Amino acid sequence: MKKFSVAVAGGGSTFTPGIVLMLLANQHRFPLRAIKFYDNDGARQETIAEACKVILQEQAPEIEFSYSTNPQIAFSDVDFVMAHIRVGKYPMREKDEKIPLSHGVVGQETCGPGGIAYGMRSIGGVLEIVDYMEKYSPNAWMLNYSNPAAIVAEATRRLRPEAKILNICDMPIGIEGRMAQIAGLKDRKEMRTRYYGLNHFGWWSAIEDLQGNDLMPKIREHVAKFGYVPPSDEHATEASWNDTFAKAKDVWALDPTTLPNTYLKYYLFPDYVVQHANPQHTRANEVMEHREKQVFGSCNAIIQAGKSSAGHLEIDEHASYIVDLATAIAFNTQERMLLIVQNQGAIANFDPEAMVEIPCLVGTNGPEPLVVGDIPQFQKGLMSQQVAVEKLVVDAWVQRSYQKLWQAITLSKTVPSASVAKAILDDLIEANKEYWPELK
Repeated sequence: MKKFSVAVAGGGSTFTPGIVLMLLANQHRFPLRAIKFYDNDGARQETIAEACKVILQEQAPEIEFSYSTNPQIAFSDVDFVMAHIRVGKYPMREKDEKIPLSHGVVGQETCGPGGIAYGMRSIGGVLEIVDYMEKYSPNAWMLNYSNPAAIVAEATRRLRPEAKILNICDMPIGIEGRMAQIAGLKDRKEMRTRYYGLNHFGWWSAIEDLQGNDLMPKIREHVAKFGYVPPSDEHATEASWNDTFAKAKDVWALDPTTLPNTYLKYYLFPDYVVQHANPQHTRANEVMEHREKQVFGSCNAIIQAGKSSAGHLEIDEHASYIVDLATAIAFNTQERMLLIVQNQGAIANFDPEAMVEIPCLVGTNGPEPLVVGDIPQFQKGLMSQQVAVEKLVVDAWVQRSYQKLWQAITLSKTVPSASVAKAILDDLIEANKEYWPELK
């Protein structure tokens, strides 16, 4: 079997050790000759990388490993770039969440004004990585996990139309895992699903087992009572996520013929979300207090002891989706996967330019979108509004336009009025001086 070289862009991320462990666990189907890390924060990356070096020496010493802040070193001779960058890191995520909340509006990292602020930071960072890849490994594919995926996908569609980049999200994968539990199946790969929408903004229209039996009635019955909280929650889900999974029952009630993505709660019940939020202590604070400390603490312990058993790093099961995608491209498996692609008629009664999240067959030449057909008026209306927001954000970034960004925030379903949108925008501009292009 051919062996591949992978660059992880965002080598200093707390998710990187999980991706390395997941890559190691999947060597039988996606063998590696080299793993490289790239990050523009050398100190942060060094801690993660040195711990990963210990793990790799123990488990797969034959895989060549390196890390660098030099793009030429990191992106030369690679087959795939797995990108999960966060421009501004968690302190900026905290501002994305707290500034809208201070105006009584949803504060969330990918939805509403917070997602728009993050998008304005991410566009330049993702384009930079695409350009490095194209310069140093022009035949490579970039598998992009970086959020907010919808805005990033619209930016790459428009600004790098020829780039070999696939934008993906594992949130539907996590929900499908819960659906499989609800349906009494071992895992989500025992289901075949039909789904349509935008990133963090979609609906399942059909779910069957591999024998063709309809699983929708059983899953619907459960979701109507408990949302996506499975009969037994083996993973001890955090309280804030548990609330999101439980709230799915109210989102589902708006259209009981489908099953919703959990993120729709931010758009359909923003009043509930704000009411249940703590403007002084948001999800970003939870992550900094728990995940950040735990992962960096474990990495430091592994480095000091020189053995992986000294720390506790978890394999990132969700990230196995990125290996499914790389394997499909590398070995032309034609696997059916949910990807963010240009609509181009797949959803017949929707904007052909819109970047939609739909099932595709994936092979060596990339994704082949499957036909969805017409979608209902309710979903079409919501999606049209959200696509307009995403396009206006990219317009604002390209044109350096205050006006377009004000329009984008005003149009978000999470924001009650243009005056509130303007107040939030002015605060976000102040907070993002170092990261956004100067707007005029």
